[in-house]
Amino acid sequence: MKFNLRARLTAEFIGSAFLVAAVVGSGIMGERLAGGNVAIALLANTIATGAALVALILTFGPISGAHLNPAVTVADAIEHGIAWPDALAYIAMQCAGGVAGAIIAHLMFGLRWYSVSTHSRHGWSLVLSEFVATFGLLSVIWGCSRLRPGAVPFAVASYITAAYWFTASTSFANPAVTIARCLSDTFAGIQPADVPLFIGAQLAGALAATSLFRWLIPNLPEHADQVLLPHRR
Repeated sequence: MKFNLRARLTAEFIGSAFLVAAVVGSGIMGERLAGGNVAIALLANTIATGAALVALILTFGPISGAHLNPAVTVADAIEHGIAWPDALAYIAMQCAGGVAGAIIAHLMFGLRWYSVSTHSRHGWSLVLSEFVATFGLLSVIWGCSRLRPGAVPFAVASYITAAYWFTASTSFANPAVTIARCLSDTFAGIQPADVPLFIGAQLAGALAATSLFRWLIPNLPEHADQVLLPHRR
């Protein structure tokens, strides 16, 4: 079945909204229930995000590819898997969906609909963490989508779950999620001043992984027709 651009954009908007709602909402819930234990709050945040990713990729992957991430969309466009005009529309919907997800999470927990974050996440160690996190994510996506596409939802979710714990930044690895989280002064938040370097590191990591896999798997077709899951344009 072919899906038109409107359907694909709707899938990206809703999927991104649910992803951010899962990240922000589980952060709020975890912090409320953890009694001040940050490790327990982070564990709750991690499990909810990983579980949501599996479900969202399985649900929206066949429609839009379930990018849910501007870094993934840019990489896909570079590999000719999506036209640049469509890619720009995807990115706009991902960012809008992410903001909507943050607002919904706030409202579900009885908070003001938005609150600019004061949670500082600055320093080159965190910027390096975002490069590493996104490099790893795109490596998982390219390796699995080109060689074992059926494993992608589980591989991506497993990687993000692990990266929450092995990166100092807790693995945002997504510009749309990063933008949305700066509008939430909660456990998952990031202050706006730290957003540009995070996004720069994320895009750099995505481009580096894409270049690596061009070299690692040179015998595959130049055009990447699938990112995350096969989908018809």
